[in-house]
Amino acid sequence: MNQLFVRNKFFILHVMVIILGFTGILGNESFIKLENLNEEIQSSALVFYRMLITFIVLFIFISIKDNLWDIKLKDLLKISFIGFIVGLHWIFFFESIREHTVIGVICLSTSSLFTSIIEPIVLKRKISQHEILLGIIIIVSICIMWWNTIDLSIGKAYLYGIISSLLAALFTVLNAKYVHKISSTKLCTIEMFSGSILVAAYILLLGHSEVFLFNIESRDLIYLLVLSIICTAMIFVLMTEIMKYISPYTLVMAINLEPVYTIILCFILSGFYPLLKHEIQDLNIYFYITASFMIISTIYLNYHFKKKINLNKI
Repeated sequence: MNQLFVRNKFFILHVMVIILGFTGILGNESFIKLENLNEEIQSSALVFYRMLITFIVLFIFISIKDNLWDIKLKDLLKISFIGFIVGLHWIFFFESIREHTVIGVICLSTSSLFTSIIEPIVLKRKISQHEILLGIIIIVSICIMWWNTIDLSIGKAYLYGIISSLLAALFTVLNAKYVHKISSTKLCTIEMFSGSILVAAYILLLGHSEVFLFNIESRDLIYLLVLSIICTAMIFVLMTEIMKYISPYTLVMAINLEPVYTIILCFILSGFYPLLKHEIQDLNIYFYITASFMIISTIYLNYHFKKKINLNKI
């Protein structure tokens, strides 16, 4: 089974990214509305419900197969801290998505820029020239996209999206230090638990205890279960497992395809959901050309330079 996983790791990675493409869609108000809650707390409540459901599912799974608590206290605290970062990442991500779905997912592509800075620091390696080039492409592309949407008053979507991307790069790199020491399921379970605690504390700090009454409409609950079990529990475990065989940077570069699938899904579903149609029509052709150039350039250049490095090793 493990050999099959290793042999097909890039195919599995690609399927994971396609499923991740649904995450941004489900976070849109066309799907999970949470209308019973105040608008300012909806994104945080969504993250809390998502992390809590994911934790419960993983905890049940791991209780049957393994012992969750055979981890050193030092490692447990560090992994819990990573869970805090995951929670913050999702809060900013869904805030960005609810401002504008397409821009929210496009900003995720900037995670390769942040990874190219964070990974050498954490894993103690040199910053390569191609990572600097990719960083320049990403920064210039984001500036052009922002300039083409400056009249739409959706600056918050960019701000939240870029912060979310930074946090995603950070927890991805930090997770790389533990994937060879602790099983993927244990890692995810601890992170989901600590993340949900952090988000719950944040919700209480804002004075919205009504979130904990779990007054969720059946339609929202169905989408939350899909988001939590399929798009989170399954994907998060697979993601941490696959990091045993690929670098954090390669993982992040693959995840750069997520916006492509999300935008394609937005176009497909826009005929059924007016809000998605409106968001797509907000953006002009120059935005989509720049976004396409950024995504294709980062993927191609990463492949080209990684191939060059491998040839030099032979």
